[in-house]
Amino acid sequence: MGAWVFAAAIASAATASAQDVKHYRFAYDQPRNTGYSIAGDLFADKLKELSKGSIIIDQYPGAQLGQEPQILQLVKAGDVDFAIVSSANTATISPQAGVMSLHFLFRNEAHVIKGLADPQVFEAIKTMIDETTQGLHVIGTGSQGVRHIYSKKEIHKVDDIKGMKIRVQATATEDTMFPAYGAQTVHMPFGSVYTSLQTGVVDAAENSINVYLVNKHYEVAPVLSITEHEANNALVFISDKLWQSLSAEQRQWVLAAAAEISAKEPAKAFELERTAAAKLKSLGVKIVEDVDKRSFTTIADPYLDKLAKELGPHAEKIKNLIRAIN
Repeated sequence: MGAWVFAAAIASAATASAQDVKHYRFAYDQPRNTGYSIAGDLFADKLKELSKGSIIIDQYPGAQLGQEPQILQLVKAGDVDFAIVSSANTATISPQAGVMSLHFLFRNEAHVIKGLADPQVFEAIKTMIDETTQGLHVIGTGSQGVRHIYSKKEIHKVDDIKGMKIRVQATATEDTMFPAYGAQTVHMPFGSVYTSLQTGVVDAAENSINVYLVNKHYEVAPVLSITEHEANNALVFISDKLWQSLSAEQRQWVLAAAAEISAKEPAKAFELERTAAAKLKSLGVKIVEDVDKRSFTTIADPYLDKLAKELGPHAEKIKNLIRAIN
């Protein structure tokens, strides 16, 4: 009888500890083997370690739970717990987030990595989201490298995109900058880009090298021109519903795990970009490296201050902080 009671107690304790384990959903619209999945893995591993296995992150890659604008709404509603979303698509709920999409705001790869890890920049982004929208909070930053233009033709200078229909993210920044270069902007969900390039609905699209590779856009747009016009920034979100339900200790674990993304993911994303470029070359993709960036920056630079100011005070502050980083 004593042995049975002891066994029952052990079973009961095991059930209790299993019940103490909480699973949370982390969503993103890119496949595995991208900067987003690196972020998801860093976050999940750190949170599991800090919580001693009591918090488990279940990742939902490849837009399983929707494209980025839908994911943001699900996080706001508390139906998705965590997400990593581009700062450009964040502009659908907080227009001032478009500041992160300003063309040539970041000078180079090192500037992106340093800027995204900067505590003042992070604090300014967090405050912007908290003061301009409800239902979610920024807990970290991430990257998918920088964006380039891809199509069926080579682009060596700004004049080469005149009259082209380019699929861009739906932000005021993009809708100002590409027409300034002489191109036409077209908005569509990311999932529709492949077919639109294939059928000629658009002449070109723009994204980071690894995103171009893993989504096989090179099959329908086999020329990648290294324009480096925009940093492919991302923000990591937690739903306010979940945040309010966490204990002080659990909140600290979440913030520490998110800080792991800000500190480590951008550099890993750029490593992925280099690997992707080598793979694309082996697949026969034409990579145009000698793009005259000055032909773009001559047009873009005057817009930096103007657009940031038009977006609002949070945007202007973030722009100034990023530009001040050496």
